[in-house]
Amino acid sequence: MSATSLSASPARRRLPLELIGGWEVGLLLFMALLYIAGIFINPKFFGQPDAFSAVLRDTARFGVMAAGMTFVIVNKDLDLSVGSTYGLVATVFSIAFSTSYYDLGIVPSLLAAIVAGVAVGLINGIFVTVLRVPSFITTLTMLFIGRGLVLGLTGGKTISYGEKATQNGAWFFSIGETNALGFNNQIIIFILVTIVGMFVLAKTRWGYETYATGGNEMAASYAGIPTRRVRIRGYVLSALSATLAGLMAVAQDKGITSQYGQGAELIVIAAVIVGGASILGGRGRLLGGALGAILVTLIDKVLREGIPMTRTMKVGGVEMQVQGMAQLPPGAVPAFLGLILLIAVLIEPWIIRRNVFPRLWARLRGRPLPPVIEVGGVAIEGAQTKGSSASDRSMRARGPLGRFFARRDAAAIVLAVVLWVVGLYLRPDFWGSIDNTFNLMLSFTEVGLLAIGMTYVIANGDIDLSVGSVLALSAATCAFFMKQLGFDPWTAVFLALLAGAAAGVVNAALTVGFGLPAFVATLGMFYMARGIGAWMTAGRQLSAFPESFNLLGRKLIDILTYLGIAPTRDTLLYDLAAAVSVQTIFMVLVAIIAGIVLAKTPFGQMIYATGGNRRAAEYAGINAGRVRAISLVFSALCAACAGVIYVAFLRSFNPSAGQLRELDAIAAVIIGGGSIFGGYGTIIGALAGAAVIALIRALLSLQIILGNGQSLVMPQHWVNVFIGLILMVAVVGDIWLRQNDVLGSIRHFFLARRKSGANHA
Repeated sequence: MSATSLSASPARRRLPLELIGGWEVGLLLFMALLYIAGIFINPKFFGQPDAFSAVLRDTARFGVMAAGMTFVIVNKDLDLSVGSTYGLVATVFSIAFSTSYYDLGIVPSLLAAIVAGVAVGLINGIFVTVLRVPSFITTLTMLFIGRGLVLGLTGGKTISYGEKATQNGAWFFSIGETNALGFNNQIIIFILVTIVGMFVLAKTRWGYETYATGGNEMAASYAGIPTRRVRIRGYVLSALSATLAGLMAVAQDKGITSQYGQGAELIVIAAVIVGGASILGGRGRLLGGALGAILVTLIDKVLREGIPMTRTMKVGGVEMQVQGMAQLPPGAVPAFLGLILLIAVLIEPWIIRRNVFPRLWARLRGRPLPPVIEVGGVAIEGAQTKGSSASDRSMRARGPLGRFFARRDAAAIVLAVVLWVVGLYLRPDFWGSIDNTFNLMLSFTEVGLLAIGMTYVIANGDIDLSVGSVLALSAATCAFFMKQLGFDPWTAVFLALLAGAAAGVVNAALTVGFGLPAFVATLGMFYMARGIGAWMTAGRQLSAFPESFNLLGRKLIDILTYLGIAPTRDTLLYDLAAAVSVQTIFMVLVAIIAGIVLAKTPFGQMIYATGGNRRAAEYAGINAGRVRAISLVFSALCAACAGVIYVAFLRSFNPSAGQLRELDAIAAVIIGGGSIFGGYGTIIGALAGAAVIALIRALLSLQIILGNGQSLVMPQHWVNVFIGLILMVAVVGDIWLRQNDVLGSIRHFFLARRKSGANHA
């Protein structure tokens, strides 16, 4: 064949790389191998013809959410609120549709749910782009607010409407049913959303703008791309995807529980990252996210279904063969998913950008090595604290009162005092007693310890989303070694602190050693630590610990009595010892030491310098990596101490220990004057912020006596909504009132106008 005929022959057509590539092919091969392994492990499930259909059905909702999340992550953002949006949309629909609530028709109920979902997306987008709140803080706060709204609106109860669903809106509820072809209709929606999303992201202007914005937002902006609008659009698409997934869920279940959507954000983020998207933005395909969702669901199925086994049991001297399933204990699946998330995130900077496999292949063939892709640059430069006139005013303040109000933590201290006075006004018969005052201190000890460690991390410019889970891990370790293995209390306490420190070391290694963003590293630990804790205790509650250990959670008088040195009754010393708790004393000692180190030692100044401007700190000779690593380990140790105290105080361990405490700790530091961008934060301010949170919880649970003799108590389900809103206000206040000094700009504007008017006169 001649060269002419070769050149004239038509080129073989294939799908463009923007739609599918080698990564997706690798995922398909890996899924095939995993499915074959599932057949060998559990042939009773994976060997059935409809097993793959069941996997796709369970994947469908996560796959739909992964479509929206792909736009967000390619934009170099993150949406931690998709699980709460999923639950909130389902709740709004259920309340509107259920005969027990508003009993609306199917169309108004659907419209109400869609409006709720779009509202969440718009709020996320506006806060991230217009108000410049970091995406993980915005969406984390929205996660807790959404979860609080779900609990508050449902009252923690299940809402069902199976009978009405058969009479009204059968066309909608058919979405969750099996069709004539033998598979669930949700699979069709999943496939359609994936195909449409693939072409939108790969072949339309929306997709090009998304890739450009995520790759380098500044360059995209110079090229005329409306990057702010692109990022808002990503959040709206993510919320719409979560809305559709929530509606698919209620169509299938014809009802909801108060736990709807909990933990879905981990599965969705893991699916998109496993699917080949980069957490650094600018890379990812929607097909990869869909395949990642199938893979994560398949892994979940393999882990949960268990292995069929036959056990021999003796009943009345007769041996009997009993069929059973060997399953992993509760918590194993979240731990594996958290590990998968971290591994998938590490693939980007350590495998792909370093061209590991192409360089290895070139080395084996003796060819020139392909270059390593540069990771640094403007595209991944983090936000830093900016100087503001507020800081200048604090330096110029005169007098004790002026210097106090110039402090960043003054507002938290004043707010704590005001809240205490409000409680005294509402219930003077109860609120002002010594016992109640120390009980309030007792209630905020846990948050206070977490906030002390979090202050160091946030002042560094990092974040630790894992403190609540590390608390649970350390509490589980302590309880497990005492109860199950019979260790003495102090050895169990040491091992619990060691487990917490190990979690901190992993966080530090991933953040400093591997260069992952702190919120991603600690998000993985958020799921891993809690999963390992539940795995260790098999998801059970443990109790009946030695009394010598329980004294750590008792009042001081109990220890003095145990040692035989208790003061005489009806004396001031006895009353104080009976009021103050051991854990409060411990927290105060930790706070004093941590406060002195942060405010009065070179290491504390290194923390502020690192958080204020990491690059300048390194130029000044500060080992910023070591400073950040020590802070993350210290934060985990504080959480571990809180976990030990939790077990001693309650005299039991519950797998739900520490849930939602990460938001409390972050809120305490920010309310107390810390900056989410780093460079600021005091221990006094963090404790004042923790006191504000404890007082809000106490006020909401306070039984208020009305004039007609009746009482009123605010349901506790709404507490997280209030705390989330306060956190958001505090972050926005820090960015605009402190960092950008908006009030100062307004004042200067009016002064300039007044001076201009006087000159004209």
